[in-house]
Order: sequence, then C-alpha cells, then structure tokens
Amino acid sequence: MANLADSQTAPSSDPIVVVDPYKHMEITVNPDGSLTRNPNRFPNTSATPDPDQPNPVLSKDVTFNQSNNTWARIFLPREALGASSGVNKLPLIVYYHAGGFIHCSAATTGFHLFCSKMALELQAIVVSVEYRLAPEHRLPAAYEDAMEALHWIRTTQEEWLKQHADFGNCFLMGSSSGGNIAFNAGLRAAGEVDDLEPLKIQGLILHQPFFGGSQKVESELRVVNDPILVPGVSDVLWELSLPIGSDRDHEYCNPTATKESKLLEKLVSVGWKVLVTGCDGDPLIDRQVGVVKLMEEKGVKVKSHFREGDHHGVDFTQPAKAKALFLVLKEFI
Repeated sequence: MANLADSQTAPSSDPIVVVDPYKHMEITVNPDGSLTRNPNRFPNTSATPDPDQPNPVLSKDVTFNQSNNTWARIFLPREALGASSGVNKLPLIVYYHAGGFIHCSAATTGFHLFCSKMALELQAIVVSVEYRLAPEHRLPAAYEDAMEALHWIRTTQEEWLKQHADFGNCFLMGSSSGGNIAFNAGLRAAGEVDDLEPLKIQGLILHQPFFGGSQKVESELRVVNDPILVPGVSDVLWELSLPIGSDRDHEYCNPTATKESKLLEKLVSVGWKVLVTGCDGDPLIDRQVGVVKLMEEKGVKVKSHFREGDHHGVDFTQPAKAKALFLVLKEFI
C-alpha cells in the first residue's frame, strides 16, 4: 500500500495530524484478507416488534437469504396498525446503512434510531437492508444483496409490507457507503423495471454518499479534521472494498471517471428523480457535487441539498440535524 500520509498534503500551512487509519477504525487485516473488528465499537439494538410495548415505531427482522445471512429490519409507524388493510398505504423507503462497506449492520444502534425516527417523521415504512460486508465480500456483493432485497420485497408475503406499504411509491436511500449502494443498486434496478413489478421505484436518495477517485479533490485536501473520515480512512476503505486489482477510478468508486456510462441513460429513461444531500464540512462534498453535475449533464432529474459546515455522519449524532434532513426528504417524497 502506498504511504497514505504522502497523499494528504494540504494546500494550506496548517499542520495535519497523521492518524493510523487502521487504528482509527479499530480493524486488523488478517493474513487471509479478512478483518478483525472491535465488536464493541458499534453497539446494536434489538428489533421491537411487540405492539403491546409503547414504541411509536415497531420493528421486526426478516431473513431473505439464509446462506448469505442477509436480512431486513422493517420499521412501521404504530399508527399504521390501526388503519384498515389497504387503506392509506405508506411510502416505502428501502434503506442501506453506512459503515464504509466494512462496518455496521441494520441493527447498529445509530442506524436503528435513525430509521425509526425517519419512519415516524415521514410516516413511511422503512426497510433497512443487512448486506454482506467487505473485504470478506468485496463489491459488487453489497449491490447484489441490495437488488436481492428488492426482489424479496416485491414477492414477500410479510404482513406489514403487504398490508401497509405502497409498492407504487418506493424510494431507494442510503447514507455514506449506503448512499453509494443506493446509487449503484439504482442503476441496476433501472435496467430491471419490469422484473421488479409490482414494486415501482420513484427515486433515489443519496445521503452524504461515499464516492472517491485516484486523484484527491480540493475538499479531500481541505477538510482534514472530519471526526469520521480522517485523512487516509477513505483510501483504506476503498482498498478493502473494491474488486482486487481495481484502482479508485473504478466505476463503483468514481462514476465521473467513466462519463460514457450507459447506466445513467437508463436512469433518465425510467424518469426517476434523485436527491443528493450533504454538507461542505464533509471531505466528500466535492465528489458529491461532481456526481450531481454528471447526472445533470446526462439529463437525470436531480436535486441537491448541501448545508454549510457540519461533518460526515452528523445526522446520526445530532437529532436536530436529522430532523432538518427529514423535512427535506418529506418535501422530496
């Protein structure tokens, strides 16, 4: 691996504190290429399916591929239980969690709380997908799991979805690496519209999506104090996630490096709208703006909402920021 510190030379004179990205993420790469992760770094929360408990949002876990150990956590606003079956069905948000492709779960406490609040604020059903992690399962494994979840949703007899979800009003959403998954799964789904019936996807929501590239962009050099993406972390995440032998201009990482891509044209032809959200305190902001510009050039119906300040992942730690985000999502949906 190249010396990560060498690629982190900022244009300003401010000294950069070089952090060991492996130590920062509490991971060790094993000789067989797998990771040892600190099991206590990201606590989990159990689902809350019992309607007799006073939770405003109920949740339950349903397996969709036992051999891959992939499953989904479904979030249902309690009020929906009182509605007659088929009456006032709720929008369906299929959500892919963050974690740099290598960490976390649909059960991770931060994402459980985020999805629960989102279901309540938007009055929507949220299906949070448990996908396989890299480097044990490198990309495109997560994209394949994302697609498999969609096919499971369209055929499932699962009661909450069948009775309360509006399959004609579905959005794919992800945060950070999950935003990358929502984007790449969305490109695939755009080519399988007929096969996904009766599921009708209306758009994609890319929340602080994780993109990269071989050459550093200005924001990656300027924003060196982000608490999540300290210098070097993104490099390691891509090295552990991309197919072996790929550089960071691979289309999974850097859509703007392959501008002739036919996949975006499919996104145009199906007429889906795309929302990209972020903030200028995130080192990835220039990447996100670049992908927005690319979609605009291709004729995709894209909207962006970028705030000043903040940092990567801020909406998971500050409830007021999450609430502001949900207002933007509500308007979009």
